[in-house]
Amino acid sequence: MPETPVIPTQSPAVDRRPASLSAVSLPMHTLKIFGACALTLILWFSVGRVVRELLMVAASEVSHGDHRQVRLVITMFVFTLIVLNELVVMVGMLHAVRGALREIRVRREAGEADESMFGALNRATLLFATIYLAWGFHTADAREFIAVDTARRVDQDFASSLAGNEIEGGTGLSTLDVRVSIGVAVVAYLLRVLFGRRHVNGKGRGSGVFATFFELAFAFYSINALLAFAEARADWLDQRVVVVTFKEWAEAAGEALPWWKPFWNAVGDTWPHVVDGLIVPLTWLTVASLVYGAFAEDTRAVVRGTRLDNVATRVERSHDLTRSTMAHATAGFQERWVPPVNAFRLAARGGPVLFGALCLCYVAIRVVTDYADRGVRMLIGNEDPFVWLALAGPVEFVRELVVLTLTVCLLAATFDIAATHGREAGKTLTA
Repeated sequence: MPETPVIPTQSPAVDRRPASLSAVSLPMHTLKIFGACALTLILWFSVGRVVRELLMVAASEVSHGDHRQVRLVITMFVFTLIVLNELVVMVGMLHAVRGALREIRVRREAGEADESMFGALNRATLLFATIYLAWGFHTADAREFIAVDTARRVDQDFASSLAGNEIEGGTGLSTLDVRVSIGVAVVAYLLRVLFGRRHVNGKGRGSGVFATFFELAFAFYSINALLAFAEARADWLDQRVVVVTFKEWAEAAGEALPWWKPFWNAVGDTWPHVVDGLIVPLTWLTVASLVYGAFAEDTRAVVRGTRLDNVATRVERSHDLTRSTMAHATAGFQERWVPPVNAFRLAARGGPVLFGALCLCYVAIRVVTDYADRGVRMLIGNEDPFVWLALAGPVEFVRELVVLTLTVCLLAATFDIAATHGREAGKTLTA
């Protein structure tokens, strides 16, 4: 009898990963998620923009009139709501595409309960706000509010300038008295601690959102106070011996080392592109993994499994005072760099191709939409400038809609691929 051939069950050379979840197919998986969830994403974005515009107008309206300082306090609170609205919309859009992710479907089949939108919002926004502030994303919101307020006050400010009075347009976030700023910041900090502890202890529905709001309020009032103090002390600081000496050393180094100034100029020119093309995508991937429940909120998670893990263990076992001092000393570093490192380790589970594809697609979305926006503007032309009074808003709305919705789908697809590959390799993401 002929010998029955032995058919191998699996060849080690064959890649058994799902074709739709391979790193090289990240763009297709992104478009697949977009196609499945486009309507929901558009609704989330549209509602968020309407709320944002209403808050912008309300902040501009309330910031001018009698009892100026009281109005400015309210203006800053409304601006805090503007930023919080951005966080809510981003979390909502990420949560809306959960059903299109293979990893989430696998979790459901395994019996894991689906987290509600409010649950994800309550859990994710506090750390999201920390990341948002650490990387200065709120400055774009501040610039937009200043532009809106200036445009709405142009007639009054023109008359005020002719009369020799101060111009109020665009000053709603920067003219609050420093003493008032400090007082409100202290109150906001105490409320942030209160709701933060309730959130950590699992008490109080919505405590995480309230903690986020007061975290933002504390940051903005503190920033206003610090800027006012720095402006008042700028001349004094410039004349101090330490500052003058440091400037002299820098000038001497530039003269003694011919490469010194070109080097730092090159770094200054390159660094913004590194941040925009590498760091920011990883930061947003951190936000996505927060929403999907796969992010470790402490520094220990970043170094776990590495040689630095032993150092972290010794720090945890050290005296409370030492640990507290280290936590305060490294707080700025943690808020700014730990989330991207976490996200990099997450992306690395899908391989280096996934990390490269994420950054490439993130940049490509913005480059392509910028060129498309220029093309639309060239087609419309500027023969009749009044046409842009009606079309500028819709064109900008569509551009931002395309960028944000595709970015959300890209982040979700990246998480899906990395989490799936990690699970298939026997690695679970820290929840």
